[in-house]
Amino acid sequence: MNEAQAIGDVVDAALTARVAEPHAGEAADGHSHETACLNCGTPLVGSHCHACGQAAHVHRTLGAFFHDLLHGVFHFEGKIWHTLPLLAWKPGELTRRYIDGQRARFVSPLALFLFTVFLAFAVYHQTAGEAAFEPDVQVTDGKGQAQGEKAIEARIAKLEADRRDLRARGQGTDAIDGQLEGQHAALEIVREVKASGSNENGKVSDIAAIDQAVKKFRKNPGLTAYKAQNYAYKYSWALIPISVPFLWLLFPFSRRFHLYDHTVFVTYSLSFMTILAVAAMLLGAVGAPGIAALVTLVPPLHMYRQLRGAYGVSRLGGILRTMALSVFAFIALMFFVILIAAETGA
Repeated sequence: MNEAQAIGDVVDAALTARVAEPHAGEAADGHSHETACLNCGTPLVGSHCHACGQAAHVHRTLGAFFHDLLHGVFHFEGKIWHTLPLLAWKPGELTRRYIDGQRARFVSPLALFLFTVFLAFAVYHQTAGEAAFEPDVQVTDGKGQAQGEKAIEARIAKLEADRRDLRARGQGTDAIDGQLEGQHAALEIVREVKASGSNENGKVSDIAAIDQAVKKFRKNPGLTAYKAQNYAYKYSWALIPISVPFLWLLFPFSRRFHLYDHTVFVTYSLSFMTILAVAAMLLGAVGAPGIAALVTLVPPLHMYRQLRGAYGVSRLGGILRTMALSVFAFIALMFFVILIAAETGA
C-alpha cells in the first residue's frame, strides 16, 4: 500500500506541475525548442548546454516523465544491458574498464549496489510471506520464549489449514508453501535459542552485542527479527567499507592498485552476490532444485574471474587470492552481523 501510494503521489505531482508550469517554447510534439539553456540561460550550441550539461531540448509530456524516471533509475537506454552481462561473465573486465575511466557505458558500482539491495529485500518480503517478517507485538508475561513459540505454531496451524482448503478446491499452494517454509525455519530458530538455556538473562555469547540481541530475541522473536531486517537494509552500504581493507590485504603496499580500485571491485562484487541471493530466493519460492550449488559454487568462481580480470594475476595467484578472499568475505560478513546485532540489541 505504501509503495502504491508513493507512486500515486508522484503521478499527481507530475500532473499538477504539468498544469501549473508555463508552456512557453513548447511545440505540439511535447518538445521545447529553445535558443538558450532553460537551466542557466547560456546560448545553446549543439544538443547539450556546454556550461551546465543540460539537454537543449526538454521533453514536457507525461510519457517523457516516465521515460526519464526509467532512464534515471534503471539506465534502460543501454547502461544496464552493458553492465549486467559483463558483471555476470567478465566481472574483472567490467571492474578494470570502470576504473580506467569508461563510465558512460556502465552503471556505476554504487548505483548498481543500492538497486540490487532494494531488489533483494523486495523479493525477500514477497517470497518469505508477510508472517515471516511482521513484528510480534504481543506483551510477554515472563515466558517470552514460550509465547513466541506458540505464536509461530499458531501461524503454522492456520497456514496448513488454508493449504488444505486450497487443495480441496484444486488450487495451487505455492505461496502458502513458501510461507510455511519460512515459519518452520523461524520456529526452529526459536526452539534452538530456547534450548540454549532456560535462563533468559544467562550469557550466550562473549560478544556483548550478540548476547543482548539474543536476549531480546528470546523475549520477542518476531519484533527482534523485524528490527534486524530493517537495520540490515539501512546499513547494507556498510559492507563496502568493511570489505575494502580485507581486499587491500591481498595486494599490500601495491603501487599499481589503490583503495579506489579495491572499492570498485568490492562494490561490483557485492552487487553480483546480491543478485545471486535474489536468484536463490526466486528458485526457492518456485521449488526449483540446485539452490545449494548456486550459492556455494558460483561465488568463488565469480571472485576468481574478477580477481584475474581486474588485477591481472596469474592462475595460481588467482586461486590463492580467491581462497583468502573467501575467508575474508566470511569475516566481513560476521562484522556486519555484529553491527546489525548491536543496533538490534540497543
